[in-house]
Amino acid sequence: MTTPALQQSPDGFYLNRTPWFAFLLLCCCFALWAAAASMNDVLIAHFKKAFLLSDVQTSFVQSAFYLGYFFVAIPAAMVVRRFSYKTTILIGLVLYMAGCSLFFPAASMAKYGMFLMALFVIAAGLAFLETACNTYSTLMGPRETGTRRLNISQTFHPFGAMTGVYVGSFVMFKDTDATTEQLTQMSASEAAIQQLQMIQSTLLPYKWMIAVLILMFVLIAFTKFPACKGNVQTQVKSSSIGQSLSRLWRNPRFTFGVLAQFLYVGAQVGVWSFTIRLAMQMGGMNERSASWFLLTTFAAYFVGKMVANLLMRKMSPAKVLAIYGVLTIVLLAYTILVPNISAVYAAVGVSIFLGPCWPTIYGLTIDGLGEDTGVGGSLLVMSIVGGGVMPIFQGLLSDATHGNMQIAYTVPLLCFVVIVAYAIKCMRDPLSAKAPVGAVTAS
Repeated sequence: MTTPALQQSPDGFYLNRTPWFAFLLLCCCFALWAAAASMNDVLIAHFKKAFLLSDVQTSFVQSAFYLGYFFVAIPAAMVVRRFSYKTTILIGLVLYMAGCSLFFPAASMAKYGMFLMALFVIAAGLAFLETACNTYSTLMGPRETGTRRLNISQTFHPFGAMTGVYVGSFVMFKDTDATTEQLTQMSASEAAIQQLQMIQSTLLPYKWMIAVLILMFVLIAFTKFPACKGNVQTQVKSSSIGQSLSRLWRNPRFTFGVLAQFLYVGAQVGVWSFTIRLAMQMGGMNERSASWFLLTTFAAYFVGKMVANLLMRKMSPAKVLAIYGVLTIVLLAYTILVPNISAVYAAVGVSIFLGPCWPTIYGLTIDGLGEDTGVGGSLLVMSIVGGGVMPIFQGLLSDATHGNMQIAYTVPLLCFVVIVAYAIKCMRDPLSAKAPVGAVTAS
């Protein structure tokens, strides 16, 4: 059977079929940024002991990381407009490598602030990657399957996340590490030696990451990617970013979607960031043992994504989002209210229902934006800053209740109340459109 020629819709955004090798490389980028984000969850527990930090101070890891998304997403959208999705991805990979490289002077100086700067640069690279890849995934095929395609791309996310946690946990954490109590009882010089050893142990995972990033850069650089940026007529008539922002601001479904995405990322990061701390508190275990619970969350996350992909063949994405959101609220309520180790299992179970949330909210929010798609996608990537905001509230709530991790999970529960409301709105106001196809270009 002959494969039909690759063609684009008249407006030049969507394709008649998916170019699978280019799409596979795009999917691999999802795993790469997942690995970086999940290693942050390990760093939080690691830095808490290495630098003797409070829960609020450890949350600055996520704040520095997700602020990178906030400040760089719009510049990334401008690069997409001026050049291409492929160029934006390559710039993102270079910044990602630069941020990983900054871990080495940070470890030499043993400065928490330097690590935060390195994480900010990594996140700047990821902002370029996500601004390009999330939108690109929805465009690289027929419009009617755009949201499902993004969910398929996101299926690679848990593999990267599990790799990040596994490598991070079992390279950084060692059974011979001193506990926080032991560090406080040592002399200043002895404690400094122990802490420096812990700080130096952060470097090996980032060496491996740099090698993988170099390989990905070469593969993407030598692969042709469809443009998906609109045809010549559309490009001539394209609006300025200011005009796009003005239209998007007046679009209530879009603004609600940005809010939902902001709260979702905040809830997701909050659930994962404090899983190790919750397991240590409820199960009386050390960091390395507690890391298994975090690793399990990403396996649960993968299962949830696969089930959601199947459900979306028979149900609308908005309905799947609503059902998953309600079940998430139920499990978070259990995590908060039940004072034993089963609360940790409930917190792990939450990740089953986190699976389809990001791509589904993204796809529902960006659907039908036309020439505003690129700017809309960058604003959704900016909303990832929620991951740097909501965990701070969890940390504050934990510190205010003498380290009660269970109470801190109230924050993500409230976030999901709003997410369910957004899903219901999308169910009541569905968007759908189909268009014929024409010629295609590549970059």
